[in-house]
Amino acid sequence: MGIADLIPGVSGGTIAFITGIYDQVLNAVASLDREAFKLLLRGKLFDFFGHIHLRFIVTLASGILLAIFTLASLMHWLLLHHPVPTWAAFFGLITASIPVLYRGLPNPKSMSAWAWIAAGTVFGYIVVSLIPVDTPDASWFIYLCGVIGITAMILPGISGSFLLLILGKYEFITGAVKAPFVDGNFSILLIFAAGTATGLLGFSKILKWCLDHYKNSTMAFLTGILIGTLKKVWPWKETLESVVVRGKTRILREANIMPQNFQSEEILAVVLALIGFALVLILESKSKKQIHD
Repeated sequence: MGIADLIPGVSGGTIAFITGIYDQVLNAVASLDREAFKLLLRGKLFDFFGHIHLRFIVTLASGILLAIFTLASLMHWLLLHHPVPTWAAFFGLITASIPVLYRGLPNPKSMSAWAWIAAGTVFGYIVVSLIPVDTPDASWFIYLCGVIGITAMILPGISGSFLLLILGKYEFITGAVKAPFVDGNFSILLIFAAGTATGLLGFSKILKWCLDHYKNSTMAFLTGILIGTLKKVWPWKETLESVVVRGKTRILREANIMPQNFQSEEILAVVLALIGFALVLILESKSKKQIHD
């Protein structure tokens, strides 16, 4: 999930769905409720630890943070120097996860399910078609980016990193992550973290309520989001419009194209896409086997 959250276009929520821990993630976050904070403020630490899903939260959070702080530079290098194979691997992962989500619908063949899938597809397509903008570096806006970014990271298909790119803060935040103790970057990360905590605690409860009361419609909408966002992770692209902002080229519009010729990079991309596709099916199979056992 940490690796996925580093890549604009790939959601950590998608990885949670693929690996079968999505419900656990929402339940764990939901356990950090008002009662939990009351116990913490009263100094009842053992009761607090018993109330929340401590082992799961610590394990998951440490894995995500480890990936973000150790692999941010690597993923940046891969996207810069080998974008096609990198995007292809995630395209395979996400493509395979669509039927996985669809099979998880309580009533997948209903008309309402297909209507919500269509709505989610349109919503996902619109989101990934938005044009990145230049925005302020003020603390309030960094906090807002944290709220919006983590909200998207919970949703399968919607990438928090991509929304940060649209908000003009992807390079700003990842730059702070790569050098946290330089030029006030630590304070930037603290403000951003406060925003993510606010968004996580708030939106996760809304999403959990939707899944508890309207699971078929919610899952269908999330499935549609994955379909709509495939546009963003298609490996082969042609830049239609770009602009230079602060010495860096920003892509405003691009079009998906078919590979012109199959050289070594294209072959590697196809192989990685197939591996990613197969990996999802293997993970789903193992997840079902564990549930059955």
